[in-house]
Amino acid sequence: MRTAKFLKRSLAAIGVVAMLSFSTGAMADGLTLSSPQIAESSFIGNEQVFAGFGCEGGNVSPELNWSNLPAGTKSIAVTAYDPDAPTGSGWRHWVVANIPASANGLAKGAGAGDSTTLPAGSLQVRTDFGAPGYGGPCPPQGDHAHRYFFTVHALSVEKLDINAQVSPALVGFFLHFNTIEKATIMGLYGR
Repeated sequence: MRTAKFLKRSLAAIGVVAMLSFSTGAMADGLTLSSPQIAESSFIGNEQVFAGFGCEGGNVSPELNWSNLPAGTKSIAVTAYDPDAPTGSGWRHWVVANIPASANGLAKGAGAGDSTTLPAGSLQVRTDFGAPGYGGPCPPQGDHAHRYFFTVHALSVEKLDINAQVSPALVGFFLHFNTIEKATIMGLYGR
């Protein structure tokens, strides 16, 4: 009986700690993320939707702006992820690493495969579409609206030791061990 109560309290405490450690664009004093194209918990416009797999969007990456980087930030990474994709592991739509700590955002369209508007030194890596660059939302026809998490990561290292062909999972591994703080905007899309 005592063990069950202890486990219940421990799980509740872990949940509270997890909620407190997850920062969002709404957090006032910490790292914040905003976008003119992606409003928190709102539907994503056709301009950002993928062009392919039955979707007819513009496939233009959204403008992302961040502020209040924590002390010790040496570089930045940006990810876009759909945890609702029917793959068993979600779908990585965009991964940009090695963004200089001096940057305060990414321009709209910076996710083009041949982008020249990314901050100097930035590196887009392969997504689950198979190539580097932004790939917009495109859930299966008739599926529920999917959640798309755009996240900025403040990193404790100047550069991740990667190239454009590494898997997004490997970048996620490095982000796990080098993220000081992160902020997220979640948009929705269904068809």
